[in-house]
Amino acid sequence: MAQSVAQEMEELLNAAFAPTKLEIINDSAHHAGHAGDDGSGESHFTLVIEAEAFSSMSRLARQRAVISALGDIVGERVHAVAIKASAPAT
Repeated sequence: MAQSVAQEMEELLNAAFAPTKLEIINDSAHHAGHAGDDGSGESHFTLVIEAEAFSSMSRLARQRAVISALGDIVGERVHAVAIKASAPAT
């Protein structure tokens, strides 16, 4: 059985950041019939990720790191990803 996009994102983000918190929320149903909806049910996601690796990064650097870790998923297989990346509270 083929792996879902959400499962693939989870594996990639766990490998890249060893997050203390990771939520992958599929928002695709809210965008049905809108631009970017390819009918797959996996076109729009919200990522909530907390990792120590983000502690010295700016908000923009965190988002770039997450997008980089996801490889070809963002822009090619997924239309939109909202990223909420943070470092653990000290």
